[in-house]
Amino acid sequence: MKSLSIRFNYIMLPIVVSLLLFAGGALNLLHAQASLKKEYAEKVKREFLFAWNNYKKYAWGHDELMPLTRTYHDWYAHTLLMTPVDAYDTMVLMGLKKDAQEDERLIVDSLSFNQDFEVKAFEITIRELGGLLSGYELNHNPKFLKLATDLANRLLPIFNSPTGMPYPYINLKTGKTQGIVSNPAEIGTLTLEFGTLSKLTGNPVYYDKAKKAAVAVFERRSSIGLVGDAINVETGKWVGEESHISGGIDSYYEYLLKTWKLFGDRDFKKMWDASVAAVNKYLAQRVDGELWYGHANMNTGVIDKTYFGALDAFFPAELALGGDLKRAEELENSCYKMWLYYGIEPEQINYTNMSIVDSGYVLRPENIESNYYMYKYTHNPEYLSRAETYFNTFVYNCKVANGVASLESVTSKKHLNDMESFVFAETFKYLYLTFAPDSALNFNKIVFNTEAHPLRKDFK
Repeated sequence: MKSLSIRFNYIMLPIVVSLLLFAGGALNLLHAQASLKKEYAEKVKREFLFAWNNYKKYAWGHDELMPLTRTYHDWYAHTLLMTPVDAYDTMVLMGLKKDAQEDERLIVDSLSFNQDFEVKAFEITIRELGGLLSGYELNHNPKFLKLATDLANRLLPIFNSPTGMPYPYINLKTGKTQGIVSNPAEIGTLTLEFGTLSKLTGNPVYYDKAKKAAVAVFERRSSIGLVGDAINVETGKWVGEESHISGGIDSYYEYLLKTWKLFGDRDFKKMWDASVAAVNKYLAQRVDGELWYGHANMNTGVIDKTYFGALDAFFPAELALGGDLKRAEELENSCYKMWLYYGIEPEQINYTNMSIVDSGYVLRPENIESNYYMYKYTHNPEYLSRAETYFNTFVYNCKVANGVASLESVTSKKHLNDMESFVFAETFKYLYLTFAPDSALNFNKIVFNTEAHPLRKDFK
């Protein structure tokens, strides 16, 4: 038996050593990844603070910083604190307590929606209402909920159209609405915010009206399941028949899926399933083995524009959230190629030859957002590596002396005097959360609105 034992040990020794070496290598790799994530989480936080401190220095109390001239820009006749509201929950998630408390005081003391001017309901909803609701779920400050409720009540008249689809513009003081032509995104991107307010206040009117609007768009889809890009909210007739996943339609699809995920409303699951099936059937196109999504007529499904861009890059995240990881990975590879091709992504390309259709870059987050989702769902270190690239190229191309600035062109790299509030709400947030520990935010218990304001599934 002794000789057998010796023989067994002799045979097994290389295997045991190999396993130990493999385990050691794996542990070293995990340690290296943890070190990298910690390093880059701090880098993102520093760049966020650099931009935020310049906002404070030159634009405090106003909507946005103009970084090249060190001045400010307000969207309307009076500030609505776009940047402070958009930035607040990102500060909380980053653990920037002092800055978050200062921002919270500014919002509570200075923000008022009792303003006699017309606003775009879609933008005010995703940035202001979404930001206030997310902020309330993080800080439990009743003044945030009071502001959110006041804003929503002022917006409710937008739904008083014959179809229930919202008018695009409204005066916050008088309730007078304007505009009769809208698009699926602006009509359907209200359910998360209005639904969360219904959940928090116990008043179903907010969700009921937003849901009716989204259903009204879905019910007017074409016979092949696609929607167009412009519709008359009074007659319900399509006045634009171009179908795609880009701006004007994009977040309509996003909210069909996310409304189901946030509230468990099975009607939205049915609408998402039917819609994504049509999108994948008619708009998806392969070029040299790569997956892209083009533009087609909503009635024929024939692709007539092979355009894809920065806004379209949200779609891998939705595919992943909807459970189609294989397609999500394929499309994310295409999105990453689009980013790398010119050193940073242009607003829109022709994917058949990678030529530029629109050369600007306005600090958009969608590519970074989808990469974040892919990393959370797959834990593939490749997406961590890509996040490094996104961050480094973003800073290299967009950082200026007094903040971060949009690009007039991704080829010339000429800066514009513009720093959108969503750079704080989305771009920096998705970069940070890719590198941050899971304790920063429980990915499985929230749903992001389209402005990346996290809304809790389990809030009580």
